[in-house]
Order: sequence, then structure tokens, then C-alpha cells
Amino acid sequence: MTTKPKARKFRIRRTPATQAGPVSDTARTPSDGAQDDERAHYEPPVTPRTETPDTSDYHEASETASRSGMVSSASEMSASQDIDAIRSEGLTGRQLRMARRMAQKHGLAPTSDFDAVRLLRAKGIDPFQRSNILELVTTNGHQPAESGGERIQLPQTVPAQQFHLPSTEVTPAERRASEIMQIQRDIGRRRRRKLALLMSRLLAFVFLPTFIVGYYYFNIATPMYSTKSEFLILTADGSAGSSPASGLFSGTAFATGQDSIATQSYLQSKDAMLRLDQDVGFRDHFSQSWIDPIQRLDPGATNEAAYGIYKKYVKLGYDPTEGVIRMELSTADPEVSQQFSQKLIEYAEERVDHLSQEKRQDAVKTAVASLEDAKAERRAAQERLVTLQEGSILDPEGEVANIRALIQNVELQLQEKQLALNTQLNNSRPNAAKVEALRSQIEVLERELAKQNARLTDATESSTSLASQAAEIQMAQADLATADLVLQSALEAKRASEIEANKQVRYLTVSVTPVASQDPSYPRAFENTIVAFLIFAGIYLMVSLTASILREQVSS
Repeated sequence: MTTKPKARKFRIRRTPATQAGPVSDTARTPSDGAQDDERAHYEPPVTPRTETPDTSDYHEASETASRSGMVSSASEMSASQDIDAIRSEGLTGRQLRMARRMAQKHGLAPTSDFDAVRLLRAKGIDPFQRSNILELVTTNGHQPAESGGERIQLPQTVPAQQFHLPSTEVTPAERRASEIMQIQRDIGRRRRRKLALLMSRLLAFVFLPTFIVGYYYFNIATPMYSTKSEFLILTADGSAGSSPASGLFSGTAFATGQDSIATQSYLQSKDAMLRLDQDVGFRDHFSQSWIDPIQRLDPGATNEAAYGIYKKYVKLGYDPTEGVIRMELSTADPEVSQQFSQKLIEYAEERVDHLSQEKRQDAVKTAVASLEDAKAERRAAQERLVTLQEGSILDPEGEVANIRALIQNVELQLQEKQLALNTQLNNSRPNAAKVEALRSQIEVLERELAKQNARLTDATESSTSLASQAAEIQMAQADLATADLVLQSALEAKRASEIEANKQVRYLTVSVTPVASQDPSYPRAFENTIVAFLIFAGIYLMVSLTASILREQVSS
């Protein structure tokens, strides 16, 4: 641990003759003697030059001072005014000490700190400039020696005529200051080198590619004119008196969603591109020589390359909430862009008609098939009824009715005969002949009644019973009636399907017609340049971070 050396305080009284040397003994005051004693004990902080002043010069200066008296010259008053002005600046003690050290470095002999500032400014040196302050810290400082014949005209706070000889000894403070300065210079040099490398990398990987991209968009890229259009697919409204089969084609509010998506997919397909090329020459337009090489299509390019250009310049979007299909088509000629848009809308309308036509034709085919099945069933039911009628009684219901009427008549006769027999038997002396005749008649009627009942219920070897035949014929007749109803319904469905098939169920309505633009829409040079700059900057940042992380991992 070192202790800074301390010097005694000293004060110098300002003498009237500021440009003269040491004054004579007669001009000294008692306070001057005390100040001289203090200067005798003063040790300056910097190694001073020691030299005994010349006696002849001293006496000459004394005589000049005695001749001049106490009257101040113009130069003395100017110096006094300069010092007063410097004192009014409000300089800090640190600044005054630096000014004194700088004055000593330049070989000046100031009488005070303010006089040091005045002398440095008179010599054209700013004592508070940063470069001048940094020069104070030196390893082997050499203070220039003053000429031996130069006269000291101002009171000095340090012994005059002292030479600062070079020394190999350096104080720890100076060595530490020198090392700090060297470290700061190395840090500044490394920072400048790293900044230069960073700027060169940014210039090579970010700014130069961005400049190339911007130059292409602003000066080389062919302007493209876009044509916007909007269309939607609607469903035909069903009338109040339409048939039930027409309800199959009505649909809900979102029934056209599938048709819209299918139409959008078709317009973005290669089939639409080939058809557009065949009709209006899509490939020929983008193969023209005045289009820039990046956007131009080679004359012998494949369909895949042409389809890539098609997808780039034909943009379609579908809004499911509104059911609107938005299309934007860009070409190098506004009239050609409008023509291409109209053709694509025509293709979309044909596709919509084709989709609904398939649905309608399928419904007609189904109705025709149902009608044929109904006809076949009715024919089979009628043939079965005829077969039953040929193998048995033509009208079994009438035959059954006749048999039932005959049975009823026989039963009435049988009842009468039984009443007559009972009447004869109730007599005390019945007539035997009448009783026998009545019994014989009753037996005959009972046999007839059994015979007629057997005709209704009993089956024979050649045919079934009359009741069974009647039931089969009734069932056949019922089947025939059902077949007639089915056939009638199938006929109505077929007619309704044909009517609906002849009508247009889906309509493509163009809400925004394509109009040729007067100003180019693409390329957006400024926006594309900014996007390119952000992309290159992001790539550089990612690569830099990755490289720094890998370097840290390898070094650790």
C-alpha cells in the first residue's frame, strides 16, 4: 500500500510587474519574505528542473522593476484581465490541475493554475481536449528543456531552469495507467475490427442480395395486370305445385357448397389450364420474348411447368359463409387478362351444368327403372289371376254366393219339414205314412245341405275348396291392384324426373364482372423488397446464432 506524497500549501502574491523577473529587495514586502520561505519548502509533484538563475539577470530585473515602479503596463493589464476571465469560467480544481500538468509538459512556467490555462490557450493548446489529456499518461515522458538564455519574466511556483532528464524508473500509477490505456486501445481495435467484419458480412449476405432483388423488381420485372371477378352458384327455387319428386333437387341453404368447391377445384386443375391453352393460347402469351426471363415460360416447356405458371397467376378463393368464389387472374396484357377471366367463368358455368345434369340424369334413370319394375310386377300379378281363374271357377265370389243362397233355401225347407214331422208326432194317433214321408224328406234335405256345405269347404282331388279358390283369387286381385298403384306412381315419378331434368337446377351468377385494369398490380416492388430483406436478415440471424452456439459448444 502506497501513500500519495503531500506538499505544503503555498500562496504567491501577485506583483505589479508580471513580465519582469524577481523583484528587488526594496520592493519586497514582509509577506513576500514569508512566501519565499514557503516556496523554499515547496516540493512539486512532477520532477522539476533545477538551475540557479543568473545573478546579472537578477540585478537587471531588479533595476527594471525599480525603474518601472508600481505602474502596470498594457500587457500586465491584459494578462490580469485574461486571468480574471478564466477565473470567472468556474473551472473545477481537477481541470486546473490538469492545465498545470499540461503546461509543465509543454515547458511553460505558469504562476498559477489560471495562468497555466492562459498560457496554454495563448499557445493554441486546449488543456481540456480529450486527446491532450490522454497524452499526459506516458511511460517515459520527456519534458523539453528550456534554453539557458531564456529569461523568466513571471513569478514561478516551481524552481526555474530545471531539466527533466529521461528516467528508466516508472511509478506504479504510470505503469497502471499505461496498461489501462493499452487495454482500451486493444479493446477499441478489436471492436472496430469486429464491427468491420459484421458490416462486411451484412453487406455480403443481406444488403447485396436485397439490392439485387430490389433492382430486379424495380427495373427488370415485367408488370402484370390483374383482373378480379366474383361469382356464386345458386339453386333453383321449387314451385308450390311441384311434385314430391322435385323436393329431391331443392336442397338447403348450404346445398351449393359442394358444387362451389368442385368448381373451384376444376378451375385450379390442369384440365382447365389445358383447355384455356387450347382455346386462347395460355402458353403462347407467357412465352413471349419481351417478358423477363424469370416470369417467362419456355416455348418447349412441359405441361407441369406451364401448370406452375398457371397456379402462380390464377388465384381462386371460396368463402363458405357467403358462398362466393373470388378469382384473380394476372397477365402481362390487361385485355388478355380479361379474356382469360371470361373464359374461365364460362368453363365454371359448364362445369356446374354438367354436375347438376349428372344428378338429374341419374334421377331420370332411377325413375325409369322403377317404372319397369312396376310394370313387371303388375304383369306377373295379372298373369297369376288369370291362371287361377282358368284352373277354377271364373267368379268364385258369385259361385259362393249362389251356394250360400241354395244352402239357405235347403235349410228353410228342412226346418219346415221338421216342424211338420213334429206336428204329426204330437198327435195321439199320427199318420204313419205322412210321418214316414216327412222323415224321408228330412233326410234328403239334410244330405243336400251337407253336399252344399262340402262344396264350400271340402277340397277334391282335382281342385281345392271353393273358399280357398276364392281367397287365392282375392289375393291375386289385391296384388294386381297394388301393382296398378305402383305403376301409376312410377309413371308420375318418371314424368316429374323428366320435367326436372329438362330444367336448370344450378345457376352460376357473376356478381363482379372482369374488367381490364389500366395500372399494373404486380410486382409490388417496395413490399417485395422489404420482404426479401426480412428473409435474408432472418436467414443470416439464424445461421449466425447456430454458428455461435456450435462454436461455444465446441470450445466448452
